[in-house]
Amino acid sequence: MLNKPTSLSSPTTQWSHLLNSQRLGASKKFNANTSTRSQFHKDYDRLVFSHSFRQLNQKTQVHPLTNQLGIHTRLTHSLEVSSIGRSLGMMAAEKIHDALGSGLPAGVLPADVGVIVQAACLAHDIGNPPFGHAGEYAIRDWFRQPEPQAILQNLSSNERLDLLAYEGNAQGFRLLARNEHHPDKGGMRLTCATLGAFMKYPWLATHSNDVNDNHYTVQKFGCFYSEASQLEELAACLHLPRSEQHDGFARHPLAYLLEAADDICYALIDLEDGIHLNMLTYSEVATIFYELIGERPSSVNLPAHMSVRQSLASLRARAMMRLVNTVTDVFVANSDALLAGTLQGSLFAHCDTSVQNGINQAKQLAREKIFNHPSKVRMELMANQCLHSLLNAFMPLAWTGSESATMQPPMSFEQQRLLRLLQPHLDEHRRILSDDIYHNVLNILDFITGMNDHEAYRLAQELQGHWGTVV
Repeated sequence: MLNKPTSLSSPTTQWSHLLNSQRLGASKKFNANTSTRSQFHKDYDRLVFSHSFRQLNQKTQVHPLTNQLGIHTRLTHSLEVSSIGRSLGMMAAEKIHDALGSGLPAGVLPADVGVIVQAACLAHDIGNPPFGHAGEYAIRDWFRQPEPQAILQNLSSNERLDLLAYEGNAQGFRLLARNEHHPDKGGMRLTCATLGAFMKYPWLATHSNDVNDNHYTVQKFGCFYSEASQLEELAACLHLPRSEQHDGFARHPLAYLLEAADDICYALIDLEDGIHLNMLTYSEVATIFYELIGERPSSVNLPAHMSVRQSLASLRARAMMRLVNTVTDVFVANSDALLAGTLQGSLFAHCDTSVQNGINQAKQLAREKIFNHPSKVRMELMANQCLHSLLNAFMPLAWTGSESATMQPPMSFEQQRLLRLLQPHLDEHRRILSDDIYHNVLNILDFITGMNDHEAYRLAQELQGHWGTVV
C-alpha cells in the first residue's frame, strides 16, 4: 500500500514525482529535458503517429455515421481538447510559480506541463469503441444477455465486472500500456507523467462498483483487472496517494485539467454541431455562451454582418478564454487538496456560479435536444444492433477457439472463417486464444473496439449477408 503525501513533503518534491519522465514498461531511465524535444513531446508524437489515434478519424463524437461535413469526430474533438489542455497546463503551472515562488521541480518549465496535459488530452478517447458511448452501452448490454451468463460464471468477480461494466477509459489504458507499438512489453511506453494525467479514473471496476449489484447502473473506472499491475507500477512511480473513497488511487492533479478541457469542448463544440444539424437554434446556444462569458444581453440576436458560424466562433473564443482563466485560478487555489488527493468533484464544481450555471445549462441542453433527438436515437439503435451482431459472431471464439476446445464440439465452418478474420489481429499482437477465457474475451474486444464506425458497420452488414448497403 502506498502512503498519502505527508505535510513534510514540499509541493516541489511532490511535483517532482508527479512530473516523472520515466516511461512505464521501460527499464531505461530518461531525463525530462535532454534536448529541445523533451520526453513529453515524444509522448505527443507517439500518440499522433499511432494506429489507434488515426482510427478516431471515423469514430463517433456525438453523431454516428453522419455524412454532413464539419461535424466533429473523436479525432477532431481530441485535437481540440488537447489544444485547450495545453493552455490549461501552461497557465496553471505559471500561476503556481507566481503564487508560490516555486512549485515546479528544477528543469521543468510551464511549457512542459502544457505538453503533458496536451498529450494526455490527445489520448483521452483513444479507447472508445465504435459509435462512442452508445458502443460502450451496447457491449455492456451484450454481456448482460442470457447467453453469455454460463461463461461469465466461470470468471472471477474482478474479471466479470470488467465486462458487465465495460469502460472505454479502461480500454484506453490497455491500449497505451499494453497493445500499441510494443505488445506485452510496455505498450506505447509513455511517460508516467502523461499516463497519470490521462487517468481520470485510476482504479479498477471493483473499486467503484458493487460486485453483487445488477450492473445496470455502473460507475466509471480506468483500468481493467488485466492491467492492474501496470496501474500499481504507475501509481508507485508518481507517488499517487490512495483514494479516500475506495481502494484505488487518487487522481493525478493534471487529470483535473484534462477533465476540464474535455468539459469545455463538450459544452461549447457539441452545441455548435447541434445547430449545424438543425437540432438547436442560434439563440439557445448563444445564450449559454454569453452566460459562460459572464454577460447577459437583453436580447440574443445574430449580428447582421456575421454568419451563424462566424458569430459562434467569436463567442466561443471569448467563452474559452474566460473558462481557461477561471479553471486555472481554481486549480491554484486548490493546489494543496489536489496534491493530497482530497479534492472533491471537478474543478468546475469550485468555480463561480455563472461558470457552473453555464456548464450545467450546456449539458442539460445537449441531453434534452441532442442526445434524445429522434435521429440520434435511431442511429444509436442501429449501433447497438451492429455491435451485438459482431459480438454474437466473434465472442464464442473465446471459448470454442481456445487451446482447450478439444472438449468442445468441432468448430463450425462459420467459426473457422471468423477465426481467420481475427487471426491477423492476434498475430500482430503476438496473442493466441488460450485456456484463459477472460483474456480471450479481451483480445476479441481489442479487435472489435479497435474498428472505426464504418468498419464495424460494414463488417456487421457483411456478416448478415447484406452486401449492397455498406457505407
